[in-house]
Amino acid sequence: MSGPRLGLRENLPQFALLVGLNAFVGAMVGLERTVLPLLGEQEFGLASKTAIASFIVSFGVSKAVINLGAARLSDRVGRKPILVAGWLFALPVPFLIIHAPAWWWIDLANVLLGANQAMAWSMTVIMKVDLVGPRRRGLALGLNEFAGYVAVGAMSWVTGFIAGQWGLRPYPFYLGIGIALVGLAASVFAVRETRGHVAVEAGAVPRPASAPPSLGRIFYVTSAGNLSLFAACQAGLVNNLNDGMSWGLFPLFFAAHGLGVERIGVVKATYPMVWGVLQVATGPLSDRLGRRGLIAAGMIVQAAGIWLTVLVPDYGAWLAGAVLQGAGTAMVYPTLLAAITDHAHPAWRASSLGVYRFWRDLGYAVGALLSGIIADVAGVEAAIHAVAAITLASGVVVAGTMTSARPVGVVTVMERSPTLGG
Repeated sequence: MSGPRLGLRENLPQFALLVGLNAFVGAMVGLERTVLPLLGEQEFGLASKTAIASFIVSFGVSKAVINLGAARLSDRVGRKPILVAGWLFALPVPFLIIHAPAWWWIDLANVLLGANQAMAWSMTVIMKVDLVGPRRRGLALGLNEFAGYVAVGAMSWVTGFIAGQWGLRPYPFYLGIGIALVGLAASVFAVRETRGHVAVEAGAVPRPASAPPSLGRIFYVTSAGNLSLFAACQAGLVNNLNDGMSWGLFPLFFAAHGLGVERIGVVKATYPMVWGVLQVATGPLSDRLGRRGLIAAGMIVQAAGIWLTVLVPDYGAWLAGAVLQGAGTAMVYPTLLAAITDHAHPAWRASSLGVYRFWRDLGYAVGALLSGIIADVAGVEAAIHAVAAITLASGVVVAGTMTSARPVGVVTVMERSPTLGG
């Protein structure tokens, strides 16, 4: 019996299964995108935008911290056990939201949802990269993010429609029970471990002269020790910062302008749907054109979409703004993941991705807190303007600091500079 082989065609059934599974991971987040901010305001009577956004803070912090540990642990115990554990965390989430008598139950549900996303989404990313090898990473990550965020968008629309017909609770969240059960069953009975593929790829790459670096060393180099990796981490954080603002404030902004929950669901669905679909193209495009240009331009396009939304209070403009924000995010999201893997040796690539995803998903918490505080002090429009300006500045940082690297899984910056990492 032959051993593991790298490549998309060679691993197509398992790859396709992981694509489908990530759609279920994304659907768990989509359950909340339209409904939860309105639930906080209308059913729980929360007047403070910061208080309403607390569920995004709990989600973002949980996801960020567990990302870091899950990726590192998967190098030691395997990808599949982490994936299964992620789905176990998902099971209580819809029940907590359905039966919540107080808002802190929603915060608790989102701690568990953050754990689910950190473990399950991270493992679908890492396992796809393991399967395809170094030359098709952009395509693999584009397909992964396509499936996840199309599902986010579809579920945002579905829950908005259900809420418009039958109320904000409980009916939109019944779907989450089935999603969690199917995701868990598929992970347990159908997904196969991919660490054997990592060993194959690592055998084809020159081994470092010293022992693999510590997590602290990987954290330093990925976060700040190398300018290109720093540029990717800050762009990832800001990308999710503006997504956190969009998640928490846009439904309230639209409702304040008289938009009904069903039409809010359409706008909220448009952004992740465009984001998801276009990643099929932008992921492989980054393999050909390089990472920096797509990332910098994508951040600028996001900023334009956010500004259009706040400056033109019209349903058509809001849809156009959502398209721009989705297109910009599609240019950025899989490309940033691929940029990180360009610099990471296969032996510790998962840990480097974990560090990046820590900073990226911490952006949810930063965005929710920052935009909530500004909204409470100066108004929702001021918060949206501030986030758009930060997004534009992030694109300028990428353009000025990120350098190109061949997406071939080269030996990392840590080996080229043992003291400074680049």
